Amino acid sequence: MNRPTMLGMIIAAAAAGAAGGYHWAQRDTAPAPVREHDTHVVDRGNAAAGNAAGEGREVLYWYDPMFPSQRFDQPGKSPFMDMDLVPRYAEEGDEAAAVRIDPAIAQNLGMRVARVEIGSLPNRIDAVGTLRYDARKVSVVQARAAGFVERVYGRAPGDVIAAGAPLADLLVPEWAGAQAEFLALLRLGDEPLVAAMRERLRLLGMPADLVAEVERRRAPRTTVTVRSPAAGVMDTLEVRAGMTVAAGQTLATVNGIDTVWLEAAVPEAQAAAVGVGDAATATLAAFGGERFRGNVTALLPAADTETRTVAVRVELDNSDGRLRPGMYARVHLRGAEPPARPLVPVEALIRTGKRTLVIKAEDDHRYRPVEIDVGREADGLAEVLNGLRSGDQVVVSGQFLIDSEASLAGVVARSAPPEPAGGTLHETDGTVVSVSGTRIELDHAAFTTMAMPAMRMTYRLADATLAAGIEPGQRVRFAVRETGEGLVIERLERIGAQP
Repeated sequence: MNRPTMLGMIIAAAAAGAAGGYHWAQRDTAPAPVREHDTHVVDRGNAAAGNAAGEGREVLYWYDPMFPSQRFDQPGKSPFMDMDLVPRYAEEGDEAAAVRIDPAIAQNLGMRVARVEIGSLPNRIDAVGTLRYDARKVSVVQARAAGFVERVYGRAPGDVIAAGAPLADLLVPEWAGAQAEFLALLRLGDEPLVAAMRERLRLLGMPADLVAEVERRRAPRTTVTVRSPAAGVMDTLEVRAGMTVAAGQTLATVNGIDTVWLEAAVPEAQAAAVGVGDAATATLAAFGGERFRGNVTALLPAADTETRTVAVRVELDNSDGRLRPGMYARVHLRGAEPPARPLVPVEALIRTGKRTLVIKAEDDHRYRPVEIDVGREADGLAEVLNGLRSGDQVVVSGQFLIDSEASLAGVVARSAPPEPAGGTLHETDGTVVSVSGTRIELDHAAFTTMAMPAMRMTYRLADATLAAGIEPGQRVRFAVRETGEGLVIERLERIGAQP
């Protein structure tokens, strides 16, 4: 066989092989014949909805993982992000409100949990304050009549004086004539007129001891010594020798020091824990570790706008005169014992600015964000007013990572209120069948908090207004309470429609 003939045979064999391979490939890739019962349409613009329909799983609602609190009753595009809405399935039940973390991962993250305990935080407040004069023990010395200052007794502001200490001698000319008339009536012995004259001298401003002295000596006395009415510190002295004074003019003021006020600045967030009569203990740098005890006598009505504190007034005994106004003191206030409440470590709190969350640890290594109401804080613990019960476990380390994972998984934090006196609230989702007055028929899922399967049942509403705007066919979430009259719906809300 010559060479051209052989080359032609090789080319013919290669062409035949290529044709056979093509027909073989076409046989494997050709579409199967369409049968009537196998056809279905999948919306490629909403893959999540198509998958849910293909799996035959009941969808409760759709949500955007970036905005999990917003629910939609139809699939589609998210109005917030350029992404498809994600379905929430009925069989996921209450587990949809939690995230599961592998124990090994939790250990690697250094996650720690703490048990919620019932207890009372110490009602103790530490503050600082300053000693002040007792404003209720300020004495004002005035001239009872117009006259002239003949003598002063060498006093000065800041001097500590005793009660009755002389301050100045005043000459009162107008008393001379009145005293002469009084002496004349005494000589006549007319007792009714003498009594009337004594009253006149008193109204002229003459002290009772001066009237008694004139009556005893039977001689006029127009010079009177002005004395301090109480012991204390002289605050002001406005009298000098030779000056003229008018009736009612203030000559001096004296502050009593047998008791002093300690005004403490308490943060306004803690002011509600302080009450009149509460015990207080003060320590001052001048007296080492000595403690001065007193009681709260007043809470001033206005707060300081710059320091955001409320002034609390404590009265301290100062009979020995050691406490001096202006001294700086540390104050420890202790009020009445507060009621016992659930307590959690402060480090477990997640503060968003609008609400406070904790991560609650549940069985099967699941973690749920729970919104709580926080009361007072002290000694690293915080009171929980609503949202947790004794015995619950909360995450105190690594909770921010769990909170981020819960947000991405579409977990919506909701509060778990403590069990009320009337029993526990049980929640689930369902579809409204009919509404009539205080009666509503629902086709609902199983209650995960009590042994009650999914069913269709008529319930009584605690208030007919709960069903306002609710119509048959709508998806709702509701909460029932077990009562003597059966299960009663106390909360009912529609699962939001897509904007």
